[in-house]
Amino acid sequence: MTHTVVGLFDSKAEAQTAMNELVQKGFVKEHIDYSQGRAVDSGAGAGATTGTGSSTGDNVGSFFGNLFGDNDEARNYTTAARGAEAILTVHVDSDERARQVAAIFDNNGAIDVDGHSSQQTSQTTKTTQVANTNTANQGDMAIPVIEEELQVGKRAVEQGGVRVRSRIIEKPVEEHVRLREEHVYVNRNPVNRAVTDSDLNNFKEGEIELTERSEEAVVSKQARVVEEVSIGKTVEERDQVINDTVRRTDVDVEQINTSATNRTDTRRDND
Repeated sequence: MTHTVVGLFDSKAEAQTAMNELVQKGFVKEHIDYSQGRAVDSGAGAGATTGTGSSTGDNVGSFFGNLFGDNDEARNYTTAARGAEAILTVHVDSDERARQVAAIFDNNGAIDVDGHSSQQTSQTTKTTQVANTNTANQGDMAIPVIEEELQVGKRAVEQGGVRVRSRIIEKPVEEHVRLREEHVYVNRNPVNRAVTDSDLNNFKEGEIELTERSEEAVVSKQARVVEEVSIGKTVEERDQVINDTVRRTDVDVEQINTSATNRTDTRRDND
């Protein structure tokens, strides 16, 4: 339901300050109407002279008449608006927002009309020229019919896995190898025999050298691949049935026969 909040100000500066605060508080600037008051200030709005030659008083009276109806409240506002420097009109869609606008107007020096706050909230039941907004009738009530929808999605969750870590370990090994060693020996044996020709041929200076040799173990290592460890994943798909409940607003309409009740009450009174 549309609410129209009107503020009358003796100072244009106060009205401009209030309008700036409304914009800062998140009110849509297009829903705020600024009008200059008093006949000396020409311009658009409730308090200005129109181009058709209609008077300022007629415009102001028509504006508040459409807003409040033909009553004392409209006449009081019309009288106050004729002496105001500026008029702010704000259109909002809730009681709470209307109260916020009224508080901002009061804090910025809006005129008090007939001992009440100059910011009066009018719940209009038709489209006004200022708001240009369709509103519901004051007596209408609505019951929202809400229905839940089941939405099933998917998400990935971790369920476990495998971690393969490789490391280098050492273990002692033992191998047997047979090694050969040579040893030189010298034997001196006493003899007593006649000299032979071979002995005479060797009867000269000479040198004999004999070298000892031995074997030692030579160790080398050779790496060989003895096993391979493969890591991978297999994917399986399965169907799962989701069972749940959804809620819905169910509205029952019952006709109330008030005429029958009245007849019963009438008969009882006659008795």
